[in-house]
Amino acid sequence: MDIEHFSLPLLAWYDKNKRDMIWRDHFDPYYIWLSEIMLQQTRIEAAKEYFIRFTTELPDIVSLAQVSEDRLMKLWEGLGYYNRARNLQKAAKILVDDYGGKLPADFDALLSLPGIGPYTAGAVASMAFGIKAPAVDGNVLRVVMRYLACDDDIAKMSVRKKVEQQILSVMPERPGDFNQAIMELGEVICIPNGAPLCSQCPIRDTCQAKAGGYPEQYPKKAEKKPRRIEQRTLLIFERDGWIGIQKRPQKGLLAGLYEFPAWDGELTQENLAKKLSDLEIYPAAIHAMGAATHIFSHVEWHMTGFHITLHQNETVERLASTIQFVPRKDLSETYSMPTAFHYYLKQLLI
Repeated sequence: MDIEHFSLPLLAWYDKNKRDMIWRDHFDPYYIWLSEIMLQQTRIEAAKEYFIRFTTELPDIVSLAQVSEDRLMKLWEGLGYYNRARNLQKAAKILVDDYGGKLPADFDALLSLPGIGPYTAGAVASMAFGIKAPAVDGNVLRVVMRYLACDDDIAKMSVRKKVEQQILSVMPERPGDFNQAIMELGEVICIPNGAPLCSQCPIRDTCQAKAGGYPEQYPKKAEKKPRRIEQRTLLIFERDGWIGIQKRPQKGLLAGLYEFPAWDGELTQENLAKKLSDLEIYPAAIHAMGAATHIFSHVEWHMTGFHITLHQNETVERLASTIQFVPRKDLSETYSMPTAFHYYLKQLLI
């Protein structure tokens, strides 16, 4: 990579074309850190609304450190990958205790915080503090692999580290803008899943993949294993207008969030009624709520939901002592219900 043919035209393009984003308008390290965490696995347009809501209620690191876990999860609801939010708070508590509630202007210190890996540490260090540090995400990997027409597997950590060194070798005196410029190029010009918009690219004249006529063949990545499919039958109990929910375990998928109780497997309404009667639970009515699918990174939930109306004094402790009944309106206002259950939640709130 040549600094003259890569960095200068890229920065010139960025200065002219960069998009307006609320976290770019404030050189606040907290805003930069929060936005980078939110943008992991989340599109920019989707993240904006969450960012505004989050920072309105939690405007600084101290307020993030002090907020209750349930409220934090509610503010994060819909963004998914909830451990991101938990690690944000873990890091915030360390920052309050050890750094006076401020992010340190030091790459290694940033890297030591929960939830902050090399990419996020590089992004915050360069954008907030002007430190020369690479921030290599999927967009940057794609741009570099195409620029060099490189066949290396980007899923390998050794390849990512090599790209970090290549980026660092051509990093100019504006490291934050430079990192953002490469990412922005990958988001809007050197796009994934198809042909890049080479005619609009500021570094097209020295791009190896463009010269070879096949840029869409890069980057190369080993195929993922197919996702595991899990069948689940959701039990949506209602008693006198109150809905039964339970909290998931503190470790594992959707840890610590609220869910509707469920049984493994896909049950028919008849089989469901039989299983409930075996537990001496005799509902007033059972109504099918339809099927829904939710896809996680490694597993798919294929769900069948049933609305189960209980008699006034009916209990479900024989099913699970962890089930609690809450007012219907609190499902949307107080308790964090993951997106996986929103298909059924919407039916309850109509």
